[in-house]
Amino acid sequence: MEDIQYKIKAELWEYPGKAAWHFITVPKNNSKEITELFGEAKRGWGSLPVNVIIGKSKWKTSIFPDKKTGTYLLPVKAEIRKSENIVAGDNVDVLINIII
Repeated sequence: MEDIQYKIKAELWEYPGKAAWHFITVPKNNSKEITELFGEAKRGWGSLPVNVIIGKSKWKTSIFPDKKTGTYLLPVKAEIRKSENIVAGDNVDVLINIII
């Protein structure tokens, strides 16, 4: 399968609770396509491994399905938020590449 990248612009948001996890929600149309193309490659908790670029920051992580919304959630760790100077509520340009 050819290399497929998803360029999205979405809001960084904070999950309520002690852990203060921050996420970007992959839009529903992109999430549907990702499931159709890569759903069989899913791992624990339905996750899919990805390479991500935000600004000058590049890292490997996983996206996780959110059954409630029918989307995938991309966790954004503190190190990335700090180096890119982004906070909850910011709209962020993200490049996601599924690793299969």
